[in-house]
Amino acid sequence: MNGRPISGASVDARGRAATGHGGRRGRTGLSALILGAVLVTATACGGSGGSGSGGEDKGSGKTESKQSQAVVTIAPKNGADAVNTSGALEVTAAKGKLTEVEVKDAKGREIAGAITGGGATWTPSTHLAAATTYKVHAVAKDAAGLTSTAESSFTTLTPKNTFVGHYTPENGSTVGVGMPVSIRFTRGITHPEAVEKAITVKTEPAVEVRGHWFGNDRLDFRPKEYWKPGTKVTVKLDLDGVEGRPDVYGEQNKTVRFTIGRNQVSTVDAKTHKMVVRQDGKVVKTIPITTGKPGYDTWNGQMVISERLTVTRMNGETVGYGGEYDIKDVPHAMRLTESGTFIHGNYWGGGTFGNVNSSHGCIGLRDVKGGYSSSVPAAWFFNHSITGDVVIVKNSHDKTVAPGNGLNGWNMSWEEWTK
Repeated sequence: MNGRPISGASVDARGRAATGHGGRRGRTGLSALILGAVLVTATACGGSGGSGSGGEDKGSGKTESKQSQAVVTIAPKNGADAVNTSGALEVTAAKGKLTEVEVKDAKGREIAGAITGGGATWTPSTHLAAATTYKVHAVAKDAAGLTSTAESSFTTLTPKNTFVGHYTPENGSTVGVGMPVSIRFTRGITHPEAVEKAITVKTEPAVEVRGHWFGNDRLDFRPKEYWKPGTKVTVKLDLDGVEGRPDVYGEQNKTVRFTIGRNQVSTVDAKTHKMVVRQDGKVVKTIPITTGKPGYDTWNGQMVISERLTVTRMNGETVGYGGEYDIKDVPHAMRLTESGTFIHGNYWGGGTFGNVNSSHGCIGLRDVKGGYSSSVPAAWFFNHSITGDVVIVKNSHDKTVAPGNGLNGWNMSWEEWTK
């Protein structure tokens, strides 16, 4: 042996050839080295093996990612607090076009909005709720079709001063064909457009319904003509977060539903001292009545029953008539105006019904003290009436009742109502 290693064998530290099992391990190790070299060569020739839309640098064996040129900007910035409920939220795209914008609160309720300007801008179509956290997810695409996304979260302001709307009629009620939707606000409204936009009135079957303001604290809605019997009305008060006046925000989110009952319209003729009651256009009853005496004449015009009281007290001092009368047990009373006009039972009128006008402006029907009898005209009319029924007075010597005096907007033409 000349000291050189035997082919296929390993060499120990002294230069001696290893034999036996040691020789077999040596052959295996050499094979591994050769295989490793082959793999390294293959990897260097084949590139990185990565995937995606990125490009490849063939000189260096490295991959470059292709990034979208579109830039999405969300206002307000991420983490913003005390954000205004209107006018603050906007999503824009530069060097590309918005393709998707989603804004949701913590309960998953989505805010509607629209992409405009050819994909440049998204804005909400409604106000945001107060004291609410919203998350925004937006996607834009550049000219090459590559997408860019952005996300943000912010919280709206918590108002110090708030208002609500008290509504008529009540949820779940059945009312007459003259009943408007009437909403009275607890604070005077100086931003009426914002408040009116947050209230929707939908009907089944569909009919156009428009709103009209009486002063700055009352908004009524009605169709052009009396409601059709059977109409189902849904009112949504989405007032939470609406700025009704500077730094005063709505705090109400309410849905009200009611149904229109049969059509009952009663016509009082102050000259003939009679009232004709019609249901669905047919006469069902003619009742002798008394109206306001000279100097206290009853209003003319269309009046809507807004309240029904089995018995009530009527005191002349409450309507500017001093101590002329104070009747503690007026039976079967139904309110027609806020100024104090009622159609009610009268047990003290004697033979005035059908003959002479003797009241202080109300419409009186014969009744008995205590209102216990169901056979008297006042009881019959009370039992066959519901809130929202219409009472029309004609041939009185007074002027037409003001549209805002009670639920009496029917005394305005449609042109006046909608202008």
